[in-house]
Amino acid sequence: MQLLTVGSVAFDAIETPFGKSDKIVGGAGTYITLAASFFNQNQGLVSVVGEDFPKEVLEKIHSRGIDISGIQIPEGGKTFFWVGRYHNDMNSRDTLVTELNVLGTFDPVVPVQFKNAPFLMLGNLSPDVQRKVVDQMEQRPRLIAMDTMNFWMDIALEELHKTLKVVDLLIINDEEARQLTHQYSLKTAAAKIMELGPKSVIIKKGEHGALLFHGGQIFSAPALPLEEVFDPTGAGDSFAGGLMGYLSSQEEVSFDSLKKAVIAGSAVASFCVEKFGTQRLEEITRNDIAERMSMLHQLSHFELTGYGAA
Repeated sequence: MQLLTVGSVAFDAIETPFGKSDKIVGGAGTYITLAASFFNQNQGLVSVVGEDFPKEVLEKIHSRGIDISGIQIPEGGKTFFWVGRYHNDMNSRDTLVTELNVLGTFDPVVPVQFKNAPFLMLGNLSPDVQRKVVDQMEQRPRLIAMDTMNFWMDIALEELHKTLKVVDLLIINDEEARQLTHQYSLKTAAAKIMELGPKSVIIKKGEHGALLFHGGQIFSAPALPLEEVFDPTGAGDSFAGGLMGYLSSQEEVSFDSLKKAVIAGSAVASFCVEKFGTQRLEEITRNDIAERMSMLHQLSHFELTGYGAA
């Protein structure tokens, strides 16, 4: 089924304890759609780039079953550019340069052929831009998922609350969940978020996995222990893309399919961090992801006997 994503297509320059990149391709929309393409070859991407963005990269994205007719290219514009340096723990980073360029005036336009897409992924952009995409859909998608960050909580909390009212699933990390709800307990935070609109919440905990809250049910997914994390940029977006790609390939959205989708997202994200930028996502196959999904299953599966268990 069709999956539509709105998110940035950008340039990044990254420094980690393991090395330093030149200007490379990044952006939430890029990572989400590439990750989702392992499960869904019927995608659309709404975004904006400058005339400086390489046409061959856009063609490479298109070759993965991603319709790029929703990517605007303003005349004379320059592409969003972010420079960051990660600390030794790889969990925290410093933003050194942010150049919004064409993203600063981005007004999304949903292509006609995706106005009835049953799955919609709102990548990390301003809440009003996210809502503009929802407003352009001719019928409500079966599932609207949304990513956000603490920056929007700081400067656009009222707009964020408006957008939360129209989404079904919020994907957020533990720090952001606590800031949004002023609750330390992630279970309590998830309940507070669901009161704001979403029916389901996924709280990412980095190297400690993720928690899925759906109705009154909870699923705890492990993270795959890796020998080396080279570049965590895009890991969260790859998680969201793998998750939405998997969900949009299933017949129904249920607690069971959501659980499997979380594992799919975790598997894709585990590859993303192994090299700079999107490089690893361009090398792996569906079979590689299936193997890691199996590894994640083995990490958390056990037979319970005794203690009154059946």
